[in-house]
Amino acid sequence: MTVSPKTPEIYVDADACPVKEEVLRVAERHGLGVFIVSNGGMRPSRHPLVRTIVVADGPDAADDWIAERIGSADICVTADIPLASRCLEHGAKVLNANGKPFTEESIGMALAMRGLMQHLRETSDVRGGPPPFSREDRSRFLRSLEEVVQSVLKSAGAGN
Repeated sequence: MTVSPKTPEIYVDADACPVKEEVLRVAERHGLGVFIVSNGGMRPSRHPLVRTIVVADGPDAADDWIAERIGSADICVTADIPLASRCLEHGAKVLNANGKPFTEESIGMALAMRGLMQHLRETSDVRGGPPPFSREDRSRFLRSLEEVVQSVLKSAGAGN
């Protein structure tokens, strides 16, 4: 008996994610299921490819839900570096909303920089966060997600 490869799915860490519509566009093009995961406040989608998941309140509840289910054929969209690390441990592909991938090679430095910046914010006058989301970020994300989806489909033998 031949086991067919699992169809990739896209998991979106949806709280404060600016590219949910872009994810849906790419998912539609390839017929991929999408999980929009949040702590609430999200309008459920009626789109047949989308499952809206509302988790309990808590700082890592959405992250835990995603990390417990994501697999090596899947893609996660998140700006959360610890979640990105957890997804990479499962072999998943991970993209930031600005289109930059988290990889096995880059995650260690990203975690270290996150820790350093958190320490500086707690102990000094360093303030602020990431730069504002731009049109270029949105375009880069669309290109990157399309490339990742095609790569995952190719390696899963699912075609495109």
